[in-house]
Parts: sequence; structure tokens; C-alpha cells
Amino acid sequence: MALPTTASATFADCELTPSQFKRITSLLYSHSGIRMREGKEGLVRARLAKRLRLRSLPDFDSYLEFVESQTDQAEFAEMIDALTTNKTSFLRESSHFDYLRDHVLPTLSGPVRVWSAGCSSGEEPYTLAMLIGDAYEGSRDVRILATDISHRVLATAKAGAYGADQMTDVPDAWLQRFWTRKTDGAGRDLYTASQALRRNVHFAKLNLMEHWPMQGPFDAIFCRNVMIYFDKATQQRLVERYWALLRPGGHLLVGHSESLTGMTHRFRYVMPAVYVK
Repeated sequence: MALPTTASATFADCELTPSQFKRITSLLYSHSGIRMREGKEGLVRARLAKRLRLRSLPDFDSYLEFVESQTDQAEFAEMIDALTTNKTSFLRESSHFDYLRDHVLPTLSGPVRVWSAGCSSGEEPYTLAMLIGDAYEGSRDVRILATDISHRVLATAKAGAYGADQMTDVPDAWLQRFWTRKTDGAGRDLYTASQALRRNVHFAKLNLMEHWPMQGPFDAIFCRNVMIYFDKATQQRLVERYWALLRPGGHLLVGHSESLTGMTHRFRYVMPAVYVK
């Protein structure tokens, strides 16, 4: 059998050894707190092989040396983007938004401050902006901070443009009020966020393991389906930091597959995945 002679064949045959997998996961954990467990070797190899191809690097050792040699961490950011999963949708886990509308917003009398931590491609913070805008009819000072470690998904979020298939759960009244429907060059229906919606949402890149420049206090922090990627010690530290940034009576909302069970914390349990300070 002939040896591979093309670049594509070389990358396709590139193996990920156990030691290389350990180096990658250790680097990922030390910089971002994300724990990539054993059994994900195939995923890591498939996703990072594209980065090797783009950088014209022959193997994973060369790639790791390249990542670690960069002072600006640009390629590390690309590696994070490649390895993290960003699944989200408008009104995802809708009971949280019902709770916010029915039990939190009616109690607020001043400016409204909410943080979407791990905002992915923007559906969560835009849902919050629509819900709060609908509740107050534009009569309140509303600021929604939306952060993520991935510059790729943040670019999508900032663009504020989504296909019609992504908007199926958004009420018609909200579509008409907060979105403009257009047709792109491929004839696809596209909804773009209005300026009224955009001005209430501020997107920023943030690694949750590093310094947090915001001071709060927040009325609510949404950190949903994010902590599942961290180990218990990291989750514990995050919960303590969230507590410090919430006002008394402020709420922490986590994903329905997550809970604070097994952690030492001062939150009061309200309902599944909802806690109050």
C-alpha cells in the first residue's frame, strides 16, 4: 500500500496518542477550567485535525508546541472554540423565563441588571432582552451583560441575525416588535435584532477562570449548562463568586441538568435549577 502523499491524507491519518490527549486536556483545564473526560479522544482528534490542517502542522505534538509558544494565546482561543459545544436556542428551558417574568421582575423597582454567563451564540441574552422589554415596555434602565469564552459564538451573537428555523419558539408579537425579517443572498429568511433590542445587551469575551471586571450587583445571573464542563472544585468557586455579585434577593439560575447539591453555599433553593441569595 502506498504511503499517503497529500496533505489531506496526512492529516486524516494523524493519530492522537494518550499522552497527547492528556496534554491537550491539561492545557484546556489549566486555562479555562473545562474538564475533558476520557472517552472524548475521537472528538478531540476530529475537531483539532482541522486546526492542524489550517496551520500546516504535521502532528499533535507540533500543534501543542505551537499553541504553547504563542504569547497572545490566539491559537489557544481557536482550540477552545473547536473543543467546546455551544448548543442553545431561544426560550430554552422556558420555565426559567416564566419564573423571571412572574416572580422576579414584579419585585424590581430600579434599574435591571442581568448577566448571561456562557451566552453562546446570543439566544439567551436576546430572550432576556425581549422578556424584560415586554414586561416594562421600555420604561426601565435595562442592562444585560452577555459573556462567553468563545470569540466565534460571540461574533454570531453580536451580529444578531438568525434563520427563520431558529426563531420558531419566539412569540409572533416579539418577532414583530423586536426583529426585522429580511431575505439573504441565498433566498433564506433571516431575522435581525432591532436597535431597541441590541442597546440593552452588551457582549464581551470572558474566561470564567480569570478576573471578572464587572462589579454588579446583578438582579439575576443565568449560568445554564455551563458548570457541567467543570469539576466540583471549580463549580464551588464559581458559585461563591456568583453569590458575591448578586444583590440580596438576587437569583442564580443554572441548567436543569445541574444543581448546587453537594456544594457548600448560602443560596436558598427555590425550584429546580433556581436559587436565591
